[in-house]
Amino acid sequence: MTTLHTPLCDYLGIDVPIIQAGMGRGTGSTTSPALVAAVSEAGGLGCLGATGWDPEEIREKIREVRALTARPFGVDLLLPASLADADVPRDDVRALVRRDHPAHARFMESLYERFAVDPSFKHPQHWALSPTLMRQQADVVLEERVPVLVSGLGDPAWVVPLAHEAGIKVMGLVGAPRHAERQIRSGVDIVIAQGSEAGGHTGTVATLALVPQVVDQVTPTPVVAAGGIADGRTVAAALALGAQAVWCGTAFLFAEEAYVHASLRAQLTAAGARDVVVGRSYTGKPSRVVVNEVTRAWAESGLEPLPMPLQTVIMDDFTYAAERSGRPDLVQNPAGQIAGMLDRHEPAATIVRRLVDEAVAVIGDLPRYLSPGRNA
Repeated sequence: MTTLHTPLCDYLGIDVPIIQAGMGRGTGSTTSPALVAAVSEAGGLGCLGATGWDPEEIREKIREVRALTARPFGVDLLLPASLADADVPRDDVRALVRRDHPAHARFMESLYERFAVDPSFKHPQHWALSPTLMRQQADVVLEERVPVLVSGLGDPAWVVPLAHEAGIKVMGLVGAPRHAERQIRSGVDIVIAQGSEAGGHTGTVATLALVPQVVDQVTPTPVVAAGGIADGRTVAAALALGAQAVWCGTAFLFAEEAYVHASLRAQLTAAGARDVVVGRSYTGKPSRVVVNEVTRAWAESGLEPLPMPLQTVIMDDFTYAAERSGRPDLVQNPAGQIAGMLDRHEPAATIVRRLVDEAVAVIGDLPRYLSPGRNA
């Protein structure tokens, strides 16, 4: 039986070039250990989105994955841009917003009132941006010797030699060709080129333009394509662009094993391509999310979202309170534009097999477009 297999599959010890993106949502993660293990058991590479977890939670989730599969998997983290970066207490950020941005503070008060969200709930983590916490999270991955560490944001240069010493491969994600240069200088083993169609924090260069430029720039380092990939046609297209695997996030939001609340699943299922837009209302950085009542309220407010970490802190508090006030529908719902063509929820293993089988069929059908030239 014909299947997909690239040199990167051999390098990672997987069967098929399907990698499930590590994803976060609200104050936690979308990627359950069951989802990660199911993708890996199906021959792909599952990946925990661990940024929202404390270090010991990450350790617990890693061990849960290992109890479910002996196959390779990864952990996706945000890494500090510099080891010298200082921790930022949330209380300091809250006070700064009240003092220097009173209009934003008043608008947030109106959101709590409008949506009947209890403002007494505050995000429990002490730090807003904490390089210390990020390093502690990475330390757990190193100690547990997870096969793959993914740097979703930040600079992995400091962790690459430590990872290699522990036998861990490192992937670095980029959203523009110029970012690929830094990843190569950092020594990453694999570059993920994520186009602007992708969900969550994203850049401005589309996948079709980004991937071949990054491939040309970093060869022989293997490239993984991300952004707008959720069926066999898009997998085949990514391989044609020179990628050796695909990094799929939105496709696996529709997996039965994903941590996705029913109200957020309903938003995803109903969303068309134009309902999944880039904005800064949840984190302060451009992020593609499903339009909801909160994103509409920000758009109508006349206020520009604050930069990170200010916007992150005020919206983390709101998100945390919304979840505990029975309004999970108000939580940020990151997803890519490809959500507009997805509406079926199924086991993760079925998604992996479908991506592979459809891609094989597409690639097998392409020779029908070849014909002898006129001067042949």
